[in-house]
Amino acid sequence: MFGRFKYSDEIFYGEFSDGIVTSHDGDGKTYEMEELEVLPPSLPSKIICVGLNYHDHAVELGMKVPEEPIIFLKPSSSMIGHKDKIIYPKSSQRVDYEGELAAIIGKKCKNISYERAYDVIAGFTCFNDVTARDLQSRDGQWTRSKSFDTFAPVGPFIVPVEEFEVDNAPIKTRVNGEIRQDSNTSNLIFDIPYLIEFISGIMTLEVGDIIATGTPPGVGELNPGDFVEIEIEGIGILGNEVA
Repeated sequence: MFGRFKYSDEIFYGEFSDGIVTSHDGDGKTYEMEELEVLPPSLPSKIICVGLNYHDHAVELGMKVPEEPIIFLKPSSSMIGHKDKIIYPKSSQRVDYEGELAAIIGKKCKNISYERAYDVIAGFTCFNDVTARDLQSRDGQWTRSKSFDTFAPVGPFIVPVEEFEVDNAPIKTRVNGEIRQDSNTSNLIFDIPYLIEFISGIMTLEVGDIIATGTPPGVGELNPGDFVEIEIEGIGILGNEVA
């Protein structure tokens, strides 16, 4: 698996294995993980999110399964990395977590077929679609509620396509150590190739763009002082404190 890291004033991509990060800069330099700050693993031009994309979440809400993906955007300015703080906005009284699997685009692309979808994906990571739920209900649309700075934790690392069992990966969300979401990517309504074909038919996808694939059942509230973790088997744990 690989990611973006910071050492002193130096920012670089590197390969992570057994607590050691090896720089991709060609010098083969290695670092202890404890020496580094883990940054968001990509630099997206946009974050495309999918709403209501788990069968068990639709059942939980008593909602009809959508006939096509429901998509919306989060700005790249909302993105933070592993261990960064989620800032609770003063304008909201209800902020929720939404643990998700995210695909990272590896090639600029448009109009990609279902069969070619994995050719344009660099890999997968964890994502938290933090949402000001009261503002979402009040506005009737989702831009404000999803777009606050720090509302898109992503990471910690990217696992390449060939190293991740995307169709059968357990996904959990914990708040202060308590499991709140517990599902599997096998419950996705629209799978990854379908989403790539659908979204790339609408907009050009740039290298580093993030597609957050939807959240399973168990979405709930966060409060200042909480520590929220998104864990996907085969990727790792994305952890953030709420401030």
